[in-house]
Amino acid sequence: MPKVAVVTTGGTIASTRDGQGVSRPAVAGSDLLGSTRTGREIRVVDVMSKDSSSMTFADMDRVRDTVTSELSDPDLDAVVVLHGTDTMEETAFLVDLHHDDPRPVVFTGAQRTFDHPESDARANLADAIVAGTNPALRGAGVLIAFGGVLHRASGTRKADTTSLDAFRSVHPTGDLLPHRLDPLSWHPISGTRVDIVAAYPGADRVQFDACIAAGARGLVIDGLGSGNANPAIVEAVRDCTSAGIPVVVTTRVPHGPASATYGGGGGGHDLVSAGALFSTDLRAGQARILLAALLADPDLTELDKEFDRRSRVDPAPRIS
Repeated sequence: MPKVAVVTTGGTIASTRDGQGVSRPAVAGSDLLGSTRTGREIRVVDVMSKDSSSMTFADMDRVRDTVTSELSDPDLDAVVVLHGTDTMEETAFLVDLHHDDPRPVVFTGAQRTFDHPESDARANLADAIVAGTNPALRGAGVLIAFGGVLHRASGTRKADTTSLDAFRSVHPTGDLLPHRLDPLSWHPISGTRVDIVAAYPGADRVQFDACIAAGARGLVIDGLGSGNANPAIVEAVRDCTSAGIPVVVTTRVPHGPASATYGGGGGGHDLVSAGALFSTDLRAGQARILLAALLADPDLTELDKEFDRRSRVDPAPRIS
C-alpha cells in the first residue's frame, strides 16, 4: 500500500465558519482525513494552523523543513501539503526551488470551508493523494492539485477568488511529466527581506525609499503592461542597483510574458538600462520568492543569470 505524509498548515481546507459566517482554521489533520478513502497509508503531520494570508518567510521555511524531514523516510511515496490558497503559490514554489527528491510533493487546499455543505476540501485532498502516488509523476517536483487540475508549482498562481478551479498555469496542459531545473542549495529565506512595489499612473519613488530604509535586500516591481513604469521609477531603480540592491520587474497583467521592449523614459527597456532584471513568466509573488532564495545563498555569484534562467517556465510535456 502506498504511503503518504499529509502535512497540514491551516487554510480554508481546515476552517469552519462561526455564527457570523467568519471562517477560521479549526480542523485537525486527522479530522480532515477521517472520511476520505484513499487506499493509501496516511501519516498526518500537523505543523501549524494559519490563514495563509498570515504566512511569513519563517513559516514557509518551516513547511519546507517539514517536507524534507518527511522525505527522509525511505518508505514514503509522497508528501501532500494542505495550505491556504492565498499564498499557496509562494510556499509551493519555495519548496520546489529546493526539492531534490524524485518523490512528488503535492500542495492542495480548498475554496470552501470544511463544514460547507458543498465543500471542495475532501475532493481536492483525495486528488492530491492520488497524484502524489502516480508513478508517472516521479521527478515532476512540486505540484498543485486543485479543482481537478494538476499544475506545476513554477509559474502557477491563484487567478479567481471563488472558482473551484482557482489556479492557472503559465503553460496550461493539465498533464505533467518530469521536467524541471536542478534544485538550489538550501538556505532559509526568513532573514532576507524582499518587498514588492506597485507601478501605477503617477507612481513616484516613495515606496522604494521606504523599503530600502526598512532593510530590503531586493525589490520586485509589479509593473504595467509587459513590464513598464515611468521615469521616476526608472531613476529609483538606477539608485537601487547602483547600491547593490537588485530590482526585478514583472507585470500586473494576468497572462503573457514580461518583456523589455518599450522605451520612452519609463518602459521596460529603460528599466533594464537602469539595471533591473526581468521576470519573464513569474508574477510578483513567485518572483519575490525566487529573488529571496537567490539572495539568501552566500555562494551565489551570478544572481542575474540564475534569476533569468529560473523565471522562464517551459511548457510541460504531456503524459502519454
